[in-house]
Amino acid sequence: MEIRAATTADIDALVALENRCFDDDRISRRQFRHLLKKGHAALFVIEQAGLLLGSLVLLFSRGTATARLYSIAVAPEARGRGVARALVERAEQEAWEHERTWMRLEIRKDNSASVGLFEAMGYKRFGIHVDYYADHMDAWRYEKALDNRLKPDLDRVAWYEQTLEFTCGPACLIMAMQTLDPATEASRSLELKLWREATTIFMTAGLGGCGPYGLALAVFRRGFDAEIWVNDPGVQMVDSVRSAEKKEVMTLVQADMEREIKELGIPVHFDVLDDAALEAAFVRGAIPVVLISSWQIYEEKSPHWVVVSGFDEHFVYVNDPFVDYEEGETPVDSINMPIGRSQFQQMARYGRKGLQAVVLIRARRKP
Repeated sequence: MEIRAATTADIDALVALENRCFDDDRISRRQFRHLLKKGHAALFVIEQAGLLLGSLVLLFSRGTATARLYSIAVAPEARGRGVARALVERAEQEAWEHERTWMRLEIRKDNSASVGLFEAMGYKRFGIHVDYYADHMDAWRYEKALDNRLKPDLDRVAWYEQTLEFTCGPACLIMAMQTLDPATEASRSLELKLWREATTIFMTAGLGGCGPYGLALAVFRRGFDAEIWVNDPGVQMVDSVRSAEKKEVMTLVQADMEREIKELGIPVHFDVLDDAALEAAFVRGAIPVVLISSWQIYEEKSPHWVVVSGFDEHFVYVNDPFVDYEEGETPVDSINMPIGRSQFQQMARYGRKGLQAVVLIRARRKP
């Protein structure tokens, strides 16, 4: 048997294999063409004497060190011959060559053969997607560290998906609040209330976004302590706004927030919190909400908030409230995303001035 990279010349055979192997949830001809030409993916086929025995689709999360094993198809007559294992081993090698150190996938809850294979190959179950497949079957979530030195505790921080394109900040506050107080009830209503309170009327386009001062005030009002780290004492994000009127509004809103922050005694540090200091704060119980530029992950020049969910020797892990469904991602791709420490430092800045902002959220100290 020979394993090789798939090409567009294989599309007919790939579609035929999909139709033989699956009753639904099939990859279409159009999807195969996209994955081969434009997708952040690697596709492999395994064949013998010119006959296609199996295929595998591997997706690469942009800006992180995670690869997702999206699909494996094995011809019925080739099952039990080690085809799936060989494809997975090739996929792990490819993921490592692409500097991915984690593999993740979903397995049908009733697919005992696949569960047995992946558990035998060292994959660990870490969650479930309810009603995941077209026939309403649940999916187990599995992952494997390709470098077995990576063993962080990643069960600490909650995850919440933003429901609107401009509510990443409030979604991050919900994650922090749920982590520190599990009684916090996450809802879209809470998400919108937090956005209304935290927005700095940042209007490059569309509705306003949230800056560190607004986020700190919103979470402080709900009984949590907040601490702000920002490297620029000026008006935040104003350099990307052209309208003089909008700049004036942003200046007035921030000045009002600064007065309230001072009155409430919320600490503000005009300095950079590097990854070592960020890790130390996390170890002491703080939940860091960090501003990043989404360019390296989503190729969009926009500010974006994420929650730090863990650390190890090589990576900073984040919970991202955004799921890029257009790229075939699911929530599993946004939870505990591993990002190289140096890459995270480059990512954690926004705009021409390189704004760096962190809001550390903690349980309220008793007087």
